[in-house]
Amino acid sequence: MSTTKKALITGITGQDGSYLAELLLQKGYEVTGIVRRSSSITRSRIDHLLDRGLNLHLEYGDLADSSSLRHMMTKVKPDEVYNLAAQSHVRISFDQPEYTADVTGLGVLRLLEAIRDYNNASGAKVRFYQASSSEMFGAAKPPQGEATPFHPRSPYAVAKVMGFWQTVNYRESYNMHASNGILFNHESERRGENFVTRKITRAAGRIKVGLQKSLFLGNLEAKRDWGHARDYVEAMWMMLQQEQPDDYVVATGESYSVAQFLDEVFGQLKLDWHDYVKIDPRFYRPAEVDYLLGDASKARKKLGWTPKITFKELARVMTEFDLDLAERESHAASFNGKR
Repeated sequence: MSTTKKALITGITGQDGSYLAELLLQKGYEVTGIVRRSSSITRSRIDHLLDRGLNLHLEYGDLADSSSLRHMMTKVKPDEVYNLAAQSHVRISFDQPEYTADVTGLGVLRLLEAIRDYNNASGAKVRFYQASSSEMFGAAKPPQGEATPFHPRSPYAVAKVMGFWQTVNYRESYNMHASNGILFNHESERRGENFVTRKITRAAGRIKVGLQKSLFLGNLEAKRDWGHARDYVEAMWMMLQQEQPDDYVVATGESYSVAQFLDEVFGQLKLDWHDYVKIDPRFYRPAEVDYLLGDASKARKKLGWTPKITFKELARVMTEFDLDLAERESHAASFNGKR
């Protein structure tokens, strides 16, 4: 009988999913990722893993489709399930609240039910990780820890609160090994370009090489606890290695404003962001979350987890990546113009 651990990841093509897949493959897991069937297939974040012939497989499925989730459980027979899929953009959740609630909230319930049915039928003890979010705290006074009451301020945050409590309920009702990771903002060069940090580094690089003249943003005073996604997926894995399931805040314990992130990024490129950034009311949320600051002392003590990448290093890595991307864009534009 094979002793290779099997992991199932929803949202594998996203930022966190790609880093988690890398980590688990390095640890010798067989990894299966669920991808949605859509008209545009975006797998750029995991292409480097697929091309190397690693023990990685992709299967079609959807958090909005219970039957596909049940089928996936019986086909893959995972030891661990990591639910990272969601409609995860806070601002967009105000425009698509019902869709966000269905996928980000009810999707967790569908997946938990699929795991419970599989456990009952097979006698397995699948371990489950739910990607919860610091946005659940919303207007709660910082610092925010596991005992801080939730005060969600967006349809996305409300849906995440639902997923959190469904996970707790299945743990307590059915003795499932189900844990929540309440992750504060975590970024990287693989972050989607519609999220504020990547939007900033992408624009800064393009401005530096002359491809863009300005950057439109919303609330520059919003403060966030920003870490690197590579550090945070390690905490996810650690949670499922514990004998007892539990809920953990994952954060750096330091908070910086959007304006301070602009300082770091544009400063690295020797630019003054005040010359390029314009405020656009469209990017303000109907209900703002002003200040998130995580208390991850429980994760440090019980998991032995600590973040390795600092705020300054995060900004540097992202800026360098997007400057290189902009330079390649510029060269391609120049080449095409000469043809």
